[in-house]
Amino acid sequence: MTPSDMVLTRQGLRFQGRLYPCTIGRGGVTRDKREGDGATPVGVHRLVGMLYRPDRIARPADWALPIGPRDLWSDDPRHEDYNLMVRAPYPHSHERLCRADPIYDLIILTGWNWPRAERGRGSAIFIHQWRRPGAPTAGCIALSRQDLRAIAPLIRYSTRLIVPEGLAR
Repeated sequence: MTPSDMVLTRQGLRFQGRLYPCTIGRGGVTRDKREGDGATPVGVHRLVGMLYRPDRIARPADWALPIGPRDLWSDDPRHEDYNLMVRAPYPHSHERLCRADPIYDLIILTGWNWPRAERGRGSAIFIHQWRRPGAPTAGCIALSRQDLRAIAPLIRYSTRLIVPEGLAR
């Protein structure tokens, strides 16, 4: 571990000397991630991108990319675009990135099962805004809007998300 790493603990997400309350997947933490299991995968995950809604928030970091109404994320393990950002119209299973709620106004992309996805091992693990404190995700890590916006500009190329083996069920 390095000082620039984000580390998931039972108490929250530790980053740069602070502990941020967070929620994880409804399936807990797992060593054997599968599409649809709702679990957060164990591992050392690179942070590979940042997306934001320019119609709702200012650019959170100089390397963040804007998303719009046609931006989607493929979660269809049968399709060649599995676990990649795609554009509408897209006839296969996907998740809309521009949502009516604010959950994806700012998304930090991890390198889970990317860029060459193994089909069925689970699509994107994001760090995003929570619905409310304590509300589980579909496998992502979620923080309050304020905390997410505070950590975004502090992320560096070397920053990783570490989900320790000891948290697995």
